Amino acid sequence: MKLQNLRIIVDERERKSGIPELLKSVGLNVEMKTLPIGDYIVAPETVVERKSIRDLMSSVFDGRLFDQCSRLKEHFQHPIVLIEGNVDEIEEITENPLIFYGAISTVVLDFKIPVIPTPNAIHTAKLLVSLCSRKDSPKGPYLKKIKKSSDLQRQQLSVLCSLPESVRNLQLECLRNLELHSKFLLQHLLSWQKLKD
Repeated sequence: MKLQNLRIIVDERERKSGIPELLKSVGLNVEMKTLPIGDYIVAPETVVERKSIRDLMSSVFDGRLFDQCSRLKEHFQHPIVLIEGNVDEIEEITENPLIFYGAISTVVLDFKIPVIPTPNAIHTAKLLVSLCSRKDSPKGPYLKKIKKSSDLQRQQLSVLCSLPESVRNLQLECLRNLELHSKFLLQHLLSWQKLKD
């Protein structure tokens, strides 16, 4: 199969990674678009979300990772999370590397999305070429109409789910206490209002 016959759609925000240029240099037909989800569409039902180690950790802490995984699964049959970089960087980013491994475990086990590591952009480009050149990939349109997630409660739940269980339990207890205090305060305000009238 000739690489010139292969097509890949790349998110505009990936331009600075250098990967689109690497793909073009080997002859791949690269189309740059602003994608609502994912970074590389390599086949009609296969999308790749590329994360550097730093970006992965950032997306765990701000709750984006699990929201992105939900949306990837919702819109594509074969989503892939690609982690690019040296895993030793985790020690520099966080004191608790179990957060990293917990997040990966959640992606693989709960979302059933494969995670593929690559050491750098060159190897990421090689993997993308390999994914594009699969002979058994389905035919059909690459681009889909996908609405951006604006569900605040879903994003908040993603953040909560990304936390270790002990922290999650503490936050749930705080939320319960806040609810009790809110009811107590509301009762007193209503009583005070009645006295005032």
